Amino acid sequence: MTAPDHTTPEGATPLPHAQAPHTAYDLFNGDADGLCALHQLRMLQPRDTVLLSGTKRDIALFDLLPQGHPLEVTALDISWDRNAHSAVQVLEAGGSVTYFDHHAAQTLVRHPRLQSHIDTSAQVCTSMLVDRHLKGAMHQWAIVAAYGDNLEAVADQMARAHGCTAGTRGALAQLGYLLNYNAYGESTEDLHFHPTQLYRSLHRFESPLDFIAKAYEYRRLLEGHADDQRAVHDLQPYASHPRACVYVLPDKPWARRLCGSLANQLVAGHGGQSVAVLTPRSDGHFLVNLRMGSASTRRADVFCSRYPAGGGRHAAGGIDRLPPGDVDHFIQDLFQHLQEQERAA
Repeated sequence: MTAPDHTTPEGATPLPHAQAPHTAYDLFNGDADGLCALHQLRMLQPRDTVLLSGTKRDIALFDLLPQGHPLEVTALDISWDRNAHSAVQVLEAGGSVTYFDHHAAQTLVRHPRLQSHIDTSAQVCTSMLVDRHLKGAMHQWAIVAAYGDNLEAVADQMARAHGCTAGTRGALAQLGYLLNYNAYGESTEDLHFHPTQLYRSLHRFESPLDFIAKAYEYRRLLEGHADDQRAVHDLQPYASHPRACVYVLPDKPWARRLCGSLANQLVAGHGGQSVAVLTPRSDGHFLVNLRMGSASTRRADVFCSRYPAGGGRHAAGGIDRLPPGDVDHFIQDLFQHLQEQERAA
């Protein structure tokens, strides 16, 4: 059972003590991986917790925790490096932290009250780490998350080993894609469902196939995605290179919703090329989603970390705010970064 959830829009402040009678918190990324990771964990290890989540990029969730209490915090699919300072504060205040994640953790510390399940390998996602921890008890949800996290080959292998038919694999893949699609937006107002609401719906179903068959939220995501997809038929690259294409989307709600899943879709259809998708923000900056193509040996997280508020993982990275004056520099920097791979080969 979970306590009332709290939203995390940009600029949110830590929860005041009066609003935080609980000391147990679940912090999770609002995408497919974060949702499925928490769902698996709480199906097998139910707890009375406060939920904190937001859009795909709302990952500094430890900053929203109340001060002055020894908290019990579980974090799923949010970068340790973006939360390290506040996470250590929780530990120093006498609290405990359980951490499941697959993003960069260069500042990870050792502490007797920190349980870290962090694996930054290219072919894992957070839900797979939870699945490993739970010994496969909710395996289909890990498959959904792997599909949603653009690990299609890994997900297919997992699904086949689990005995899933082609039809079931397709259904799980579509669910993962739609859960991921819902997480993208500049704020939660862009989303069809706040991730905590979507989690509560998921959590009513032991099987993802039952969620697909019975949940209103699934039908709404399917319809919303179909509507948004109609807007991208004539999309053309803003800049091209033999190793990459860069797309700049219009300042529209559909673009903010589609940017992440569109990046996954585009890189899958670009024959090994890498893809960057730039989406306008209300503050005049751009949100960047970068996906490394199958022909690239370069790391997306390493490249994006060159920029403020940039990071990610091996094949998928992003930059939260790219100034408009830096767009051309970013493009040339990306093309050069990928060209260096060719010279090094």
